[in-house]
Amino acid sequence: MSDNKSEALENKAEGLVEQGVGRVKDAAGGLTGDARLQAEGKVDQLSGMAREEFAELYEETEGKLEKAVTFVRERPLTSLGIAAAIGTLLALLFVPRRKG
Repeated sequence: MSDNKSEALENKAEGLVEQGVGRVKDAAGGLTGDARLQAEGKVDQLSGMAREEFAELYEETEGKLEKAVTFVRERPLTSLGIAAAIGTLLALLFVPRRKG
């Protein structure tokens, strides 16, 4: 998982760099009147923000998944009971009942 964490950090850093490059392009386009360069800058900024947000979301999800796996390993019977209860509730909600 350390590879995934380093990859997430790398994506986060690339997102920040891409946002910076986008800001520079946006400013340069604004100063020179180059609408195309300014638009490219805005696209780069949005792309960088999306990359950074995705990396943060990935880190959060990975942490929650690790907690869930730890819970199941430490309390297998409790986990089985929870899964059975959820399965029963879903069956009651979604399986059609016979009229008889």
